Amino acid sequence: MSAQAHPLAAVMPRAERLHRRGDLEAAIARMGSEITAVLAGERAVFVTVMNGALFFAASLALAIGCDLEFDYAHATRYGEGIVGGEVEWLHRPRTALAGRTVILVDDILDEGWTLAALRAHCIAAGARRVLIAVLCVKRHRREVADLAVDFSGVEVPDRYVFGYGLDYHGQGRNLPDIYALGEAGAGNG
Repeated sequence: MSAQAHPLAAVMPRAERLHRRGDLEAAIARMGSEITAVLAGERAVFVTVMNGALFFAASLALAIGCDLEFDYAHATRYGEGIVGGEVEWLHRPRTALAGRTVILVDDILDEGWTLAALRAHCIAAGARRVLIAVLCVKRHRREVADLAVDFSGVEVPDRYVFGYGLDYHGQGRNLPDIYALGEAGAGNG
């Protein structure tokens, strides 16, 4: 369905603000310090998962106190929908990963299928270790069994969330806060 079929303006009056920009920035600063400590000066490959992690990744990279090499991946299970399907690769990282530490940076850990596919790709490419950093962790028990994040910013309820990179049918990524809609069980990442 197109963004025109789901205008953001129509849902904003009933959206609940979960996290304000200042709180998100504080969480990102904390994560940057944690990652800096773990890297201990190592130059890692920082892989942003497009498009949702764009805003978060830029802020996180600036909060990390050591040099990074940058690349991106574009894989999705949702597109502009709200129900996940198979992982579709639009772009795989091109940086040589063999023997390197990779930091996968995504907007949200929902079920984890996309991150699991990205992690598997990095391991198959020879990464020495893969660290996962997400802005949001959705509270539910539908995760991929062997996937855990290493660094997380905030928790969100098991509802459709958008803003600060997360989208509502392709809209609202540039909202400075994170909002929630609807009932439990509605996924988006």
